Amino acid sequence: MTTLPAAPVLSPSALAAIPAALAGIRARIAAAARRAGRAPDAVTLVAVSKFHPQSSVVAALEAGQMVFGENRVQEAAGKFPSLRADWPALRLHVIGGLQTNKALDAVRIADMIESLDRPALADALARAADRAGRLPDLLVQVNTGDEAQKSGVPRAQADAFITDCRRRFGDAVRGLMCIPPADRDPAPHFAFLAELGRAHGLEVLSMGMSADFEAAIAAGATHVRVGSAIFGQRPATATPDPDRGAGE
Repeated sequence: MTTLPAAPVLSPSALAAIPAALAGIRARIAAAARRAGRAPDAVTLVAVSKFHPQSSVVAALEAGQMVFGENRVQEAAGKFPSLRADWPALRLHVIGGLQTNKALDAVRIADMIESLDRPALADALARAADRAGRLPDLLVQVNTGDEAQKSGVPRAQADAFITDCRRRFGDAVRGLMCIPPADRDPAPHFAFLAELGRAHGLEVLSMGMSADFEAAIAAGATHVRVGSAIFGQRPATATPDPDRGAGE
């Protein structure tokens, strides 16, 4: 069983900083969208709350943030179900690499799974959907940098995998997600994902994090995943994620 780090206890001042941080990110998203000739409401902010306590999520909810991203299903299950009664508009995205043995838990808890990246996971999600009687929205994760340490379908296999997933899951496949290499210009990776989405008639593009979401918006991102710029740095006890956790 995976052992998760204990949730930190945040000071009142740290919690009070979250609404202002959210407002700043929203203003930057709106400005980036306008520069790209797009409406600000065409871009959804996914607040990545991994390793941060439920109190941080509540502070963001109280500031009007309704869409959240979590890497680990077990951690998400400890934070979000109890909040839905008070915030029925809350939407939870599973954004980290998903193990097949966690597929049922993910299907039960998530509104969107952004990390569909291999046939074995597609099989597991199909079985899980049959058992749970529901299927979340799905994004195919593409490894645009073909990095061995990262999740995502390789570029050369992306077309065939997307086609297969759409045949299998139909309209539940809403779009694509990527995490560009940390040490390269992300713009070509965003452009590649946008073109791939157009080729398959997929409208949702989840791309861009704290350091590069404005470039992602310029390339057509519909969802940006921002964590540290809203909630602060992850606790020192947090276990590093090979994917940079899909949202920083």
